[in-house]
Amino acid sequence: MSLASTPPSTPWQVPERLEVQIIDFGQIGGMGSGYLTVAQSQVSLPFTVRRVFWTYGTPTEVVRGQHAHYRTEQVLIAVAGRIDVTLEFSNGEVHNICLDRPQLGVYIPPYAWHIMHYSHDAIQLALASLPYAASDYIRDKQKWRETYQVNRPR
Repeated sequence: MSLASTPPSTPWQVPERLEVQIIDFGQIGGMGSGYLTVAQSQVSLPFTVRRVFWTYGTPTEVVRGQHAHYRTEQVLIAVAGRIDVTLEFSNGEVHNICLDRPQLGVYIPPYAWHIMHYSHDAIQLALASLPYAASDYIRDKQKWRETYQVNRPR
């Protein structure tokens, strides 16, 4: 694990067209036998998975996330419960996504500011493109705005 505190010399290049990408991983099975959902790097995921982590037992009043990344891409999945994800892009667009089915995930590009609210029974699975590095996080929203030249919504 890298705990370096210096950010990369060049942040991720923000594409001209920004859009929310919901990934439907599908499901195999049925009510009688249960379900299986599969995520594969470079098949159903837009990157190779280098880190997996999950959150659970998060009190409903706790807000998680509140950051962006310089380089790490993620897909978030609510394998149980419900997660309300808010993504903010540098063009000022704000998108609210409700994850409440375990076969759906939301792609979070590096430059997107994101926050999450959880139901009491939520379990979030996160698939990330890079190993953890403290230097990859932008935790100050003003710094994020400056780094990505954020246009505030009108």
